[in-house]
Formats: sequence, C-alpha cells, structure tokens
Amino acid sequence: MKNINVRLPDIVGAGYGAFWKSRHRYRVLKGGKASKKSTTAAIWYIYNLMKYPGSNLLVVRGVFNTHLNSTYAQLTRAINYLKVSEHWECLRSPMEIRYKPTGQRILFRGFDDVEKLASVTVGEGHLCWVWIEEAFEIQSEADFNKLDLSVPRGDVPPPLFKQTTLTFNPWSERHWMKKRFFDSPADNVFSATTNYMCNEFLDDTDKAIYEDMKENNPRLYAVAGLGDWGISDGLVYDRWEVTAFQAAELPDPWKYKHVFGLDYGYTNDPTAFIAMAVNPVDKVIYVYDEHYEKRMQNDAIADMIREKGFGKERIRADSAEPKSNDDLRRLGITRIKPATKGPDSLLNGISRLQEYKMIVHPCCVNTISELSAYIWDKGKNDNALNKPVDRDNHLMDAMRYAMEDMKFFVPEPEEERERKRREARRLSRQNGFGTFEEMKGGWEF
Repeated sequence: MKNINVRLPDIVGAGYGAFWKSRHRYRVLKGGKASKKSTTAAIWYIYNLMKYPGSNLLVVRGVFNTHLNSTYAQLTRAINYLKVSEHWECLRSPMEIRYKPTGQRILFRGFDDVEKLASVTVGEGHLCWVWIEEAFEIQSEADFNKLDLSVPRGDVPPPLFKQTTLTFNPWSERHWMKKRFFDSPADNVFSATTNYMCNEFLDDTDKAIYEDMKENNPRLYAVAGLGDWGISDGLVYDRWEVTAFQAAELPDPWKYKHVFGLDYGYTNDPTAFIAMAVNPVDKVIYVYDEHYEKRMQNDAIADMIREKGFGKERIRADSAEPKSNDDLRRLGITRIKPATKGPDSLLNGISRLQEYKMIVHPCCVNTISELSAYIWDKGKNDNALNKPVDRDNHLMDAMRYAMEDMKFFVPEPEEERERKRREARRLSRQNGFGTFEEMKGGWEF
C-alpha cells in the first residue's frame, strides 16, 4: 500500500482524546446533536480496523433499515475523510463494508430480532468490536445483555481487545443506561458527555440555532444542545418510550385504528406529519412515521404523503389553513379533513392522549425530540399553568388532530363483525328485504 499522509487532529478535531485512547470494555458516549460523537466513532473504527489486522466490527441499531442513512453513511464518509476509499469495498446488499487488503469486515444488524444477533460471526479474524449507535433505542437492558454475552466472543489475542461502544442522545433520565453507565459505572466503563461546543466544524449559522434554542427553549437546549439527561418533571406526556416495532405486525390488529395528523408550517415552523396506530382497548399508541420540514409548498406535501403510501387515508389537518386543505384535496389528497378547534380543544386533546402509553419508533426522531421538551408553562413564582409552552410542538399538535378520528371507532374482532353482518342480512330477509345482490336483478334502471 502506498503511504497516505493524513493528520488525524485535522479530521477528528478536539474534545475526544480520552474517548479515542480508551481501551475499556465499554465506551459510552452521550451527547447533544451536532456533537460529532457518531462521526468520531466512525473515524475511530475505520482507522483502527486498518491498524489492527484481524479485528472486525459489528454495528447495531434498533432497526436494521435505519443503518443506510446513518451508520453506513457515517462509515463511508470516514473512509473518504481518511483518503483510503480505494482500499475499501462498500456493499449495500447485503449491507457490509470490507477492507480489501485483509478481508476484515464491518457487519450491520438490528435489534429487530435480538435472538439472531447471537449467531453473528466472521470467517477471518475476530469479531472484537461492537458499535451500538443511537443506543437509546435499546429500551431493554435484558436485550443488551443478550448481545453483550454473545458478541464480542471468545479469546482475543493481543494487541486486539474487546470493546462495545454505545453512542446516543440522552432523551430521558429513566433509561437503564443512566444507572448502569453514568450513576455508578464499573471500573471497565468509560463514559462521557459531549456537546456542540466541542465541534469546531460547525459554522456560525449552525451555532446560531443552538443559541436561539438556549434563549427560547432551555429545556430542549439542555438535552439536544448540552447532552444533559432529559428529565420527566413538568412533561405534558411522561408515559412514552422508544422501541423498535413493525406497524404491520402488531398483535390483535382489530384493536387498532391507524390515524394521521398534519400541522402546516413554512418559513419559521416546519410542516409536521404523523402516523400512529391507536389501540383504545389496551390504551397504547404506536407512533411509526413522521415528516418534519420547513418551506414545504402544498404540492410537495401532497407528494410526501403519497410517497409514504398514505394518500388514500383520512388525514386530520390544521383547520386554520382552509386554503391549504383545499389545495391538498385538489392535488389528490381527497380525504383530508380539518381538525376541530375551540376554546377547550387543546386541553381536551392533551387529556385524551394522556390516557395512553406511547411507543415511538426510533425513526421518528423529531417526535422523540418534541415529547422530551413538551412541558407545562409556568407563571409568576414558577407556578404551573394549565397550558403547555407554545413552542416546538408541531408534531404534538398533529398528534392531537389525528386522535379526533378515534371518537367513533369501536374495535371489534373480525368474527364479531361477520356475525353482525350475518344477523343484519337475516333480519333484512325476515322483514321482506333481500340483499342488494338479490334485489338488483328485479330492479329496472
């Protein structure tokens, strides 16, 4: 191989020296957005895979199909940063990155089926490193332990070493990682917190976003900006968690109604769309899709809804935008309906949602962000007011709109619905009426 001159500090920057040098069994790194924690981890792995022949890496996320636009993209960018792309082969199907000189591999898996993780292996060398990105998605410590007991596995000869790295945004202080890795960490744990201020690659416009957040939304700034643990005190919704699931495979599908909400935005506020499966029997909501984007024209909104496959669904949208609702109907989103607004609609909508436990899919990152920062407002002397803070609540509004379509939903098993249909047909005949198919033959048109 030809020599490639790259100065690592110019690529990695400052603030991660201890993380880079750590050989602890567990490296646990929480941080705010734009803290370059995932970028730094990706560069570390590419550099050290080349440094240590025989090493291999397993990259894990809550859901496998989220790798492509996150860890896979970060690792391929790291290869480019280090100017070694000619020595790596990046495959999308099956998803894998291979170091061509030695055959070392980077494998990608999801916690979708944690039992299968135990069978992951490599043909050459040792599977000695594991990177769990967005580890906040792993709600069950038991699931983490199943992976940890299986990978890395076996004896690893020096200079190789076993290490599992967890990187994440700390959305809630109730997560099991806080107690295990931060409150009372074992000797084999390196844990740290980083934030956007150690990212010298941000420009002034990037930094201005966080300065504005610091001034106008200190609750969100503490988590997304500084990387502090999100706290539950004062949250409007405090019964929610982030867990991977398949919306099409929820048990007892007859219990669920799929509902959709849309809140319009443009210059300063994003257009927010949300998709949920609501179970009024067990009082649980599964949030499985979202969209969050500024400066969207109505034709782009219509295209987005169709691309997601929801163009034929009933969608509840902000009633303050009747022109936009009419536009969307003209553009083919014909079942869009205005949400009800009134003096009590906000609190009534919140009260309805508070009856449910919420399960949020890891891909719904903006929903997670808003749920973590949606708090009750305070008046003089910090007395709580009976209204939430009116900021960064666009998906929260869309969620309330969507729930209006639950008012008349009566969940019934299919066999019960079929029994009622048979009984209705029997009564129709008994009263002298046939079914439509039986009667139309005698009708004159």
